Order: sequence, then structure tokens, then C-alpha cells
Amino acid sequence: MKNTFLPINVLVLIISLLLVSVSLRAQNTEFQIAKLKYSGGGDWYANKTALPNLIRFCNERLNMKIQAADEVVEVGSRELFMYPYVYMTGHGNVNFSRSEAENLRNYLLSGGFLHIDDNYGLDQFIRVELKKVFPEYELVELPFDHPIYHKKFKFENGLPKIHEHDGQPPQGFGILHEGRLVLFYSYESDLGNGWEDQRIHNNPESIRLEALKMGANILTFALMQD
Repeated sequence: MKNTFLPINVLVLIISLLLVSVSLRAQNTEFQIAKLKYSGGGDWYANKTALPNLIRFCNERLNMKIQAADEVVEVGSRELFMYPYVYMTGHGNVNFSRSEAENLRNYLLSGGFLHIDDNYGLDQFIRVELKKVFPEYELVELPFDHPIYHKKFKFENGLPKIHEHDGQPPQGFGILHEGRLVLFYSYESDLGNGWEDQRIHNNPESIRLEALKMGANILTFALMQD
């Protein structure tokens, strides 16, 4: 991707995100997380009850200070830099414009974290779009001993399997920049469906708990990785 000088307002937002990140690591500061809105026709708005339930679980079980209401943020928006953790999901097509890809790249390189959660059917589209964001990097599968699987709760075999989808084992992929995990992609797991209200997918409580624990690991890792 072509290197250009960043506008001063983007630099200010990047600095703000870095300061938020430092503050969160230093103390129990209240913060907010968001869901990513993208174009292309895919249902970015899926799993409406997922983040509120994950937030409640993290606040109650881990004494985190996350605002109860999650936000929606557009991939090309300057407001993206306000959130230390952004969640992306959906079943279908994704399209990042050049400016959106650049904005997302700047967000991730400046300290932000994106969790992409395949809700079945996202994989073939998101892999193409991520090359616009990071043409120099590939998604790599994280080993089971990676800290993201052991941050607060132990997952010795990696991601839990929440929904069957194609019946393949779940996989956790990431993009690393200078040793830092900037993006985590949960594939063939469908954590977000496990976070949703029990009545929606009728998942057993034990399965929902596994999904919430893994979600708590990801969120904690995003905030606290060195």
C-alpha cells in the first residue's frame, strides 16, 4: 500500500487511541467497544445481542469497566479510533474502498484491535478485503499455546466449536505487525452466536459459557497485550 503523510486530524486520533490504550492498561478506566459497519451487502448488523451479553459477562466475571451499550462504527470513519476493540461479523459480501482500507490499516497500526468473527459465509470475502488493508501480510493460524487462548480462561485446544457450519474444526487466525497481534479472525467457530441470547439459537448453557469465556479472552488480550 502506498505510504503517504497522514492528515493532522488522523494523527490526533491515532495519538488519542494510543493514550486510551495506555490508560486502560494502567487503571480500570471505563471504555466502550463497537461493531464494524461495512459495505458490500453483507449483514454487518448480525448478532444484535452478542456484544451486550459479552460486555455484561466481562463486567460481572472479570470486573471490567465496559459501557453497557456497544456502538456501531463505519470502517472509514474517524470515530473508529475511539474504540480499543472493534467486532466484525456477517454472512456475506464485504467491500472496503481504498480510503476505508487505509483508515482501518491506520487504526490497527496505531494500537487498535479488530476481531473478525465468521458467522458462516464471510470467509471468501474477508480474505480478499484484508489484502487491501495489509498487502504485505498473510493471515496465520495461531498455535494453541498462544496467550489469546490462555489470558483469563484456558482453552488448551484453541477455539471452542459453537456452531457446526461445514463441520470443520474451528481455527483462530491472526495478522501480526512487528510482533503485535492487530487482528484476530475466529473461523468455523461462530463465537457471536454463542454470545447471543439463549432463545435465539437455543444453544446449551455450557456452550454459551465457552463462547463467552473465549470472547473475554480475546477482549482482555486486545486491551492488555504487551
